Amino acid sequence: MKKISLPIFSLIIASAFSGLSAQSTFNGWLASFNTFKTGKKTSIHTDIQLRSTDEIKQVQSILIRPGLNVRLNKHVTVTAGYAFISSKRTSGTATAFMPEHRIWEQLLITHKLKRVAVSHRFRLEQRFLAKSVVVNDELERDGSAYANRFRYFIRGLIPFTNEPVFKKGCFAALQNEVFMNFGNTSTVNNEKFDQNRLYVALGYRLHPSFDIETGYLNQYVNGRNKSFSNNHIVQIAGYLRL
Repeated sequence: MKKISLPIFSLIIASAFSGLSAQSTFNGWLASFNTFKTGKKTSIHTDIQLRSTDEIKQVQSILIRPGLNVRLNKHVTVTAGYAFISSKRTSGTATAFMPEHRIWEQLLITHKLKRVAVSHRFRLEQRFLAKSVVVNDELERDGSAYANRFRYFIRGLIPFTNEPVFKKGCFAALQNEVFMNFGNTSTVNNEKFDQNRLYVALGYRLHPSFDIETGYLNQYVNGRNKSFSNNHIVQIAGYLRL
């Protein structure tokens, strides 16, 4: 695993920079990632995110994602959970928030690469997306559509201290995530490749159980009919582990 981590990371990062002539937006994301221990091998995961529209003018989407973690060993954790996403959708002059419900399963593998803490996350999502229709100049829900997605995420956390166990201080984080559709791709963008997220951040570990960080996230989204968007995002995130 250690030998292949950096080559895979490099290839994935390179994919994020293809097609940079795409339509661009500037957004802000706030995120809270939390883990609450419930037993020797079990814990509850929750992440809550708030994302803005272009130029950080309004709320674009709200995401709430709980899950149950089971720790198989020191390096491997499996999780299953549910997610609710409410996103603003526009058709002509009609705008409304539409829901998406997800069931998700993931495998998390962690290890050290010298001083760098590396995480690999493999996630499957079963997505139930709201369909919409315009009625009397208002956007209304009109049933739902089903889609599947696979996500691979890799993150490296680099402490700025030489302590054998990183308990407090500054750090840098570098991560990338690839999203791939499978099954009924016509529900989303008719393509297997969905999006790529490349992120670099600086943070501070205030306590062994709490980190805060801020960074830049480049989100490259593959749309329908060969359309693309390249979103520039400032993210502020907190990580709580109790």
